[in-house]
Amino acid sequence: MPTPGFWVHDLDPFLFRFPEGWMLEGVRWYGLAYLAGFVFGAIMLSVYYKKSRSPLDSEAQSNFMVALIVGVLLGGRLGYVFFYAWDAFVANPLSVFEVWNGGMASHGGMIGALLATWIFARKQKCSFLQLSDIIASLAPVGIFFGRIANFINGELWGRETSVSWAVIFKYEKFNPFTGTPELAYLLPRHPSQLYAAAGEGLLILLWTQFRIWKKQPLPHGQIAGEAALLYAVVRIVDEFFREPDIGVSLILGMTRGQFYSVLLALGGIAFIIAARRNKESGMRN
Repeated sequence: MPTPGFWVHDLDPFLFRFPEGWMLEGVRWYGLAYLAGFVFGAIMLSVYYKKSRSPLDSEAQSNFMVALIVGVLLGGRLGYVFFYAWDAFVANPLSVFEVWNGGMASHGGMIGALLATWIFARKQKCSFLQLSDIIASLAPVGIFFGRIANFINGELWGRETSVSWAVIFKYEKFNPFTGTPELAYLLPRHPSQLYAAAGEGLLILLWTQFRIWKKQPLPHGQIAGEAALLYAVVRIVDEFFREPDIGVSLILGMTRGQFYSVLLALGGIAFIIAARRNKESGMRN
């Protein structure tokens, strides 16, 4: 029985379900979260171009969005497999295609987006650092909706706590006596998905939008570096409230999410250094 006095999570992961027998079970909030992030990105790319914050015309915007979608989805999935589910992949390499079982990594999605941006920038002969600033100002929306979807799904829950806003999450466990799954309740936990939505999503969105609309544009790469640093700090803090993945060992005393965030912070510093050097080079020229 759930602990009295706390809200029991009872949200449906589906916006609506299809009739039984259909190939797909229904439309999930998680899929709509990705869709909302990509739609926002497409709209803002057009706005940026009209306001001279982007070099991409309408045709280039469409091509860039396709590249980003592929990069984010492939990077997110492969990042999850390699960073968090390597043992399962080694045991069954085909598990990489089992997307219906879930599994996307935000750090992997960032790597995929950056690789897609680098390839696109080379083909378009435009600044990789400038495009990195653009995606850094757009990605937080997808992260925000993604974390909200994590909460609706009742996944990636937080550590046990007695705070008044704690949530009781439900899960299915196998009953060896009946041979069937049955509903079980966790002790009250932090709604860490909502913490992440506010920090990794909304906070970074507000910061990057404030920076990209400055009257005097910042050197290319500055916003991307700041966003990476800010995300790393927020994610490291959030990991103290989030339950570590089951079966995933710590690295140097840190959770996997914290360790990868340290690497991300180093990448952010590299972007800021590159931006400063470009600024100094431009001033000399």
